[in-house]
Amino acid sequence: MTNHKRFAVTGVLVTALAAMTAACGGGEAPAPSADASTPAEPVTINVHTFGGGENFGYDEAVKKWNAEHPNIQVKYSNLTDRFEDVYLPQLLQRLQAGSGAGDIVGIDEGAMGLMAARPQFFTDLGEYGLQDRKADFPAAKWETGVNAEGKLFALGTDIGGMTMCYRKDLFEKAGLPTDREEVAKLWPTWDAYLEAGKKFSAADTGAKWMDGPNTIYNVILSQEAPKNGNVSYFDKENNLVLETNPAVKTSFDWVQKFSQQGLTAKLQAFTPPWNKAIKGGDFATMGCPSWMLGVISGAAGEENKGNWDVAAVPGGTGNWGGSWLAVPKQTKHPKEAAEVLNYLTGKDGHIAAFKEAGAFPSSIPAQQDPEVAGLKNEYFNDVPTGEIFSASVKDLQPVFLGEKHAQVKTSVEKVLEGMDQGAVGYDEAWTKFVEAGVKAAG
Repeated sequence: MTNHKRFAVTGVLVTALAAMTAACGGGEAPAPSADASTPAEPVTINVHTFGGGENFGYDEAVKKWNAEHPNIQVKYSNLTDRFEDVYLPQLLQRLQAGSGAGDIVGIDEGAMGLMAARPQFFTDLGEYGLQDRKADFPAAKWETGVNAEGKLFALGTDIGGMTMCYRKDLFEKAGLPTDREEVAKLWPTWDAYLEAGKKFSAADTGAKWMDGPNTIYNVILSQEAPKNGNVSYFDKENNLVLETNPAVKTSFDWVQKFSQQGLTAKLQAFTPPWNKAIKGGDFATMGCPSWMLGVISGAAGEENKGNWDVAAVPGGTGNWGGSWLAVPKQTKHPKEAAEVLNYLTGKDGHIAAFKEAGAFPSSIPAQQDPEVAGLKNEYFNDVPTGEIFSASVKDLQPVFLGEKHAQVKTSVEKVLEGMDQGAVGYDEAWTKFVEAGVKAAG
């Protein structure tokens, strides 16, 4: 969820990655428990996730499981809303140490290449029959959960079909249409979105048109990557193509245009000021993969119910985000953990997460279920989220994310933030952007 949840490579992450690289060279992975039989006493399965707002949306699903499985009790902990600079380095350290990780851990799409290259840290889910779930998922979602040894180590949770969220109250104040169908007509293209932003700015509402560079950059990159070989920062041989991939340059150029026009609130996504701005109505639009609806409702609070709405995104669809669940080998209860993972990534778990957090299912049976297809989101003026996101993911293509995608993503987005906030000049921003990506890729 992906979600959900990002930013800033730190020394901790670099150190953890170095330690894991050394481990791949010959260190022994922690051995799983030899006793996988059903215990006589109840066991606790710790599920660790990340993400802002409603995050993975497992509260109700876990309550249902615990009520029906007295011998296997789930403790669900969402550890942080920040994936790259908090959750990921901590998870890497715990995997390397052989202790401290959850029995089940959430992994964002940007780190799946990294984890797939380190099979020594994860349980083979095929040992517990989960290889039979292949038909439940789109090929790309399934294949991303297969590691370098060809073993299934993770199953998919949500998928990030794309929309645009907007503040109805601010649109009304600016004299713009507020009906979601009419709003969509404002911006069939990104050029039209830019022009709408200029009109909004001229109305002097006291708010900015968009939040900042991060979200809009990821939305556009998710659209452009499928047009350019289904790759972003790395090609399918894991070679860095950041500087030569038109998808990246196009996304960068749009962010620069929006910034130069003064349309951004200069906010870094998934930070306290960003959450405060969502609640305070400090900006009018934001790119919204399905999981972002849970982030917005969680940050904006009940007092803003009905102020936010959802319309089609400029430029068509896209897929930003989505996560997986995996079972670290260090768990003492791999069989029970696999059972819980199977439930959370099954049809019922996906539907519960969509209801709770707006996390659109990657599970095909869940996507086709009437509960998903007909679901509306009351917080966003009863927007038919099931219908909208079903349409948005219908023709999605898989985009390859390299082993060091998360590190490169975080580093280049720091340059975008610096450019937007004035610390990096517009004329030097692309050069700095490329340099940061090359350095992060090693």
